[in-house]
Amino acid sequence: MEALKELYPADPILPEDDEFSEDGRRVSEEEYWERYYGHPYFNYEWNNGILEEVPVSDYAGYLMYKWFHRTLDHFLTVYPIGKMFALEMGFRLKMPLKTTIRKPDLSVVLDSNPAALHHEDHTYSGIVDICIEALSDSSIREIERDTVVKKIEYQVIGVREYYILDAKKSETAFWRRNKGKYRQIKAGPGGIIQSDVLPGFQFRLSDLYRQPSLKDMAEDKLYQRFILPFYQAEKQRAESEYLRAEAEKLRAESAEKQFQQEKERADRLAAKLRELGISSE
Repeated sequence: MEALKELYPADPILPEDDEFSEDGRRVSEEEYWERYYGHPYFNYEWNNGILEEVPVSDYAGYLMYKWFHRTLDHFLTVYPIGKMFALEMGFRLKMPLKTTIRKPDLSVVLDSNPAALHHEDHTYSGIVDICIEALSDSSIREIERDTVVKKIEYQVIGVREYYILDAKKSETAFWRRNKGKYRQIKAGPGGIIQSDVLPGFQFRLSDLYRQPSLKDMAEDKLYQRFILPFYQAEKQRAESEYLRAEAEKLRAESAEKQFQQEKERADRLAAKLRELGISSE
């Protein structure tokens, strides 16, 4: 810590020797934006005047998040109808009874959203269309923050879909806002979850935990429309070339076989004529 103080002697938010996190501290919203939103050491959200440190994820949670992020990124690349953001970027939730500033693990903003997301933005000024939280392996209080508190906040503020990803499976859930209330998105046949906000975006619930490779997904009918479409095109081209080559080979073999048959027939006819003393000429 002393070494950090020597490197950054004027840093106003460098923790003291006995202070590692200010989780639970009461600060004004102005102070939060100025000193804590982009804190260099701790990732804080702001809950109506109280700092809440965002918990870290375990490796299993990271792998699930990575797979989902990659799947969603491929969909939005093939169907560019919106943008997603993460990297501790947040948005402000002004509700009737309180105000919070949340930093979802992953967010989606449609291009049709009234509040545009710009490249230079450090925070989003509108209400995101989809929030995704990857549940960390942490305390009950932190789990309830995602599964209860944020769910209520996102519902009230108007986030259209809310996904909770839990590597331990117990809290994984998907919610869709309908008439102001969240209704659980039930998995369809085959355990498939489909989004209404992103028409065509779908995934198999079991794949969240299995996390198949892109190659496997590209060969899965469920994902073929948006996972590695160039792979599909190249595969189809290669298959077409193979079939064309095989057809040419079969035609050549058939022509050779027909030639041999004609030759054998002609040889037999010539032999018969010789037996009769008739010249084949």
